[in-house]
Amino acid sequence: MSPLNLAAHLGQDEFLAQVFHRRHHHVPAVLPNPSELISWDDVNTILATHRLEPPRFRLSADGKMLPAHLYTAPVTTRRHTVWQRLHPAELHARLADGASLVIDAVDELHPSVGRSAMELEQWLRTGVQANLYASWTAREGFGVHWDDHDVIVIQIDGAKRWKLYGPTRTAPMHKDTDEPVPPPEDPVTELVLRPGDVLYLPRGWWHSVAASEGEHSLHLTFGIQTTTGAQLLAWLADDLRRHDVLREDLPVHAPPGQRAAYLDRLRKEVVAALDDPRLIGRYTAMRDSTDLTRLRPSLPHITGVPADPEVRVRLTTTRARLEPAADGAGPAFRACDNEWEMAQEALPLLQRLTAAAPSAVSIGELAEASRISVTDAAAVVSELMNGQAITVEGGGR
Repeated sequence: MSPLNLAAHLGQDEFLAQVFHRRHHHVPAVLPNPSELISWDDVNTILATHRLEPPRFRLSADGKMLPAHLYTAPVTTRRHTVWQRLHPAELHARLADGASLVIDAVDELHPSVGRSAMELEQWLRTGVQANLYASWTAREGFGVHWDDHDVIVIQIDGAKRWKLYGPTRTAPMHKDTDEPVPPPEDPVTELVLRPGDVLYLPRGWWHSVAASEGEHSLHLTFGIQTTTGAQLLAWLADDLRRHDVLREDLPVHAPPGQRAAYLDRLRKEVVAALDDPRLIGRYTAMRDSTDLTRLRPSLPHITGVPADPEVRVRLTTTRARLEPAADGAGPAFRACDNEWEMAQEALPLLQRLTAAAPSAVSIGELAEASRISVTDAAAVVSELMNGQAITVEGGGR
């Protein structure tokens, strides 16, 4: 079990049944050592060793992004490219003036945060991105605003006051027909997050955040990718192209009777698809098996995984789909927009891989689990690596 294990801290199945997408949820002091997830030293190292351009790395104050030239200086390389070098003294000055520091997708830059994001993806069956926020004053970086995705917040260090105003539109979207109306003047609740606190906030909830408790603040926000009815219908429209009526030209120039007949044919196909109780499951399986969020190379093993029992590998996704054998065929394994039909003997190996995700497992363990040779286990894993579903951890000889 992961030492973070956000699913357990949030309430596992009870959270999904009673809280998710419905209401905010605050769990105080649930993580004893949140700095093990990411520390100030980790943040300094990321900023010093990565060329992060705005808006990936940015400073924000009063709802506006500060111009990068206020805390960086341009550097021209010998190849005549220009990058912005961080100026620590100017950065400190801007932060002391009240700006908030933001690093988007820090899960791609820091392994422990990435592992936690993958655990959430496995639990919630959707994509997750972690952003980092740091601030030092009571000045708000973003004002009162709402997000178009649910968030799980972990307070790492210091304290931050959250004012929650509730939603004014049901499940607002980035691409929507209307904007939510402004929130009430007074918040429905106020919370001060301290190290180890976890907060869940559904999308569309107006909120404002400030380090107003007289100390600095560092927190992570895990943004949860939405899965909406609009997305389902967009996928269904593509899926139904196998039927003639969806590929035919609209009868724009036809008389009313022919138009009505066409719409009746179209309606029958759409209604039949929506009547299928397996539809949401099919759509979810498609999203899981085509997820390409966390692809990772396996250098130096560019031609396959060696038949070495000590080599450790892991799946690059926690959303792989393993379907047992049917009609005498072997199991089907779907991940990273690829599909494999395996021999029945490979089923225990695939089960061990998926059970271990996002952690690594050795080739020897996989061979033992499936009672096949290390050479055969390495061959199966190599095939998955060539399909981008496997990565080697720790390099190798």
